[in-house]
Amino acid sequence: MSIKEYNGPAGGWGALKSTTRHLLKSDNVAKNIMNLMKTNQDYGFDCPGCAWGEKGVPGRFRFCENGAKAVNWEATSRRVDRTFFAEYSVEWLNKQTDYFLEYQGRLAEPMRYNAKTDHYEPISWDDALDLVAKHLNALDNPNQAEFYTSGRASNEAAFVYQLLARRLGTNNFPDCSNMCHEATSVALGKNIGIGKGTVTMEDFEIADAIFLFGQNPGTNHPRMLETLSSAYRRGAKVLAFNNLRERGLERFANPQNPIEMISYGSTPTTSHYFMPKLGGDMAVVRGIVKILLARHEDALQRGESVFDLEFIETHTQGMDAYLAQVKATSWEQILEQAGLTMDEITAAADVYQNAKRVIVTWAMGVTQHKHSVATIEELINLQLLFGQVGKEGAGLCPVRGHSNVQGDRTVGINEKPNAAFLENFENAFGFAPPKEHGHNVVNAIEAMLRGESKVFIGLGGNLVSAAPDTDRVAQAMKQCNLTVNISTKLNRSHVNPGHDALILPCLGRTDIDMQATGPQKVTVEDSFSMVHASSGRLDSATEHMRSEVSILAGIAQRTFGATDPVDWQSLVDNYDNIRLLIEKVIPGFKEFNQRLDVPGGFYLGNSARDLNWQTPQGKAQIATNALPESVVPHVKADQQTDNMFVLQTMRSHDQYNTTVYGYDDRYRGVFGERNVVFLNPEDIAAQGLQAGDLVDIESVWNDGIERKIYGFKVVAFKIAQGNIAAYFPEANALIPLSSKGDKSDTPTSKSIAVIVTRSQEAPLLARA
Repeated sequence: MSIKEYNGPAGGWGALKSTTRHLLKSDNVAKNIMNLMKTNQDYGFDCPGCAWGEKGVPGRFRFCENGAKAVNWEATSRRVDRTFFAEYSVEWLNKQTDYFLEYQGRLAEPMRYNAKTDHYEPISWDDALDLVAKHLNALDNPNQAEFYTSGRASNEAAFVYQLLARRLGTNNFPDCSNMCHEATSVALGKNIGIGKGTVTMEDFEIADAIFLFGQNPGTNHPRMLETLSSAYRRGAKVLAFNNLRERGLERFANPQNPIEMISYGSTPTTSHYFMPKLGGDMAVVRGIVKILLARHEDALQRGESVFDLEFIETHTQGMDAYLAQVKATSWEQILEQAGLTMDEITAAADVYQNAKRVIVTWAMGVTQHKHSVATIEELINLQLLFGQVGKEGAGLCPVRGHSNVQGDRTVGINEKPNAAFLENFENAFGFAPPKEHGHNVVNAIEAMLRGESKVFIGLGGNLVSAAPDTDRVAQAMKQCNLTVNISTKLNRSHVNPGHDALILPCLGRTDIDMQATGPQKVTVEDSFSMVHASSGRLDSATEHMRSEVSILAGIAQRTFGATDPVDWQSLVDNYDNIRLLIEKVIPGFKEFNQRLDVPGGFYLGNSARDLNWQTPQGKAQIATNALPESVVPHVKADQQTDNMFVLQTMRSHDQYNTTVYGYDDRYRGVFGERNVVFLNPEDIAAQGLQAGDLVDIESVWNDGIERKIYGFKVVAFKIAQGNIAAYFPEANALIPLSSKGDKSDTPTSKSIAVIVTRSQEAPLLARA
């Protein structure tokens, strides 16, 4: 491992070198060059990486460094087949790193776990699908099955998946969104009537100010960097609130800008950079509002106003109670929680007040706390007080993670379906879907641990590595009668099998999906409610792989029999038939098939953007919440020590979700290692440590379970004092399953109280 400061900008030559290196690692160079030319292009395929929208520019590449990694990673020529599984036992594989598992290549044929030999063995597709049907039909209750979904699944696959589960009789849909933006969906749904952002890509071109909370676009959605640098160049104020100093929030060199590349130049991505404490974003916004409220009251004395009183009167409810709460909040509490100075909060308030059009964006740095819903409601309040929702160049912008995580929810992956959806569903299919709310991720894991849920089916994803409390999640999987993983690559979930287990290899975004009526296209929805068509272009050794739609329909056919009222085979033969059903059930998809011919996709619309508030009150709601007493309220006074910190988990730059592409985190200056922990230099000195020392990290939680990781190397970094950071999935073992957000059940992966001590034993094998 080496630690060396990275002085370059985000993007630039570093991104080009990294893209080239990963292209060569795929062992499929010529085909992957062609694949990259088709990524996010009209009549090509949608990037399997992030959900950032695409503003098409003719003649330009439309992929970023991490998008290129995702494409190359999926389109490798390596294959994992019966020979591989005959050589390696599951016990041995489970000791390997996540990087090792996924680097072996694409899963090539269906496999079934043999508990007696501890090896996976080949199984025919017919036998595999029959086995799933046998287990589903043997359940005492359909709610004993869990249908987990990854945001990688297409709209078509997700719709067929929810149809399969609801035909069985359950709303158990644990979804990857439960672990990231669930707090967003809850807060937006409750307060503006729709759980999606209100902005479009075009709004960023005219916004006067962009406020970024809790996000690192340089690693998690790099195409956003061009949007931010363009806004900066035209004079917009771009304010970052992030507890780490991230290179992508400082400056960016566009690899498609010849002048910047030749001159080794770059463009700033932000005009202001603030480093609040973890969980302090709500206090920051409360402080901004408190300053602006004082100015508003002064203005009223002159017959003027700072707030948009006409908008508030016409479109909102709850302002008086909220402003009373703002007044009652002390500056002492605001400044202590925020970790910023009065001057810094005032500077942010000045920018906000002087901007006519403001966009507020946020990501998982905001959504993974106990008080995340309240924090997002605070962001909504700020925008509503100034009428910054429902006009061009302004609005609310949650930046989603995986490429179709928003689309999956749109087409029915929701454990709490609303009445309108259930009515449309019944009208379309002629049978009543279940109405009882089902399980989210935390509920599902708890049910599996209790032995209540007996079948787990995963449509993509890697639950064991993605979820909190790693050891308990692995235990939950192993207790199931059957685990089924529909996947492109080997991962940690496969090597923690149930008593019976299947790995079913599926096609990826880059693969040609050939069915009875010819090659099929699928669709995805980005963070801006744009629906795009995606058609794989790679024709390679996929003869024993099947599309997700084909696998799911095959399970349904065998589970429900030939007389089932749903014509499952027609859905496989022609995906247009799936889209016709989506059109009947989901609002916004009228003439779905015809609209896919429009280059760039089509906009689903947003009721709040149209000032149509789909709340019970018919108006946007201004919520009233007190600031939390602490971001880690479970820590008692007698548990507090000088070596206690608040931990956040995060990605490295060589990573997307749980997929680890390599061991380098270029922008943070870490190379060849993942078992590291980032501390402020002053905190390192106060603990009597030095950069490079090994430390153990233990959670502070009150359930009697020890959660500890060993031998993590200390890295000095610009991070708020009292906060530390480590990569997931390595640090997921520290997050208690029961540590979850109020109203959302989102794991609190950004606010874990931990004790840091000098290591007393050799480090364990890194699980990258």
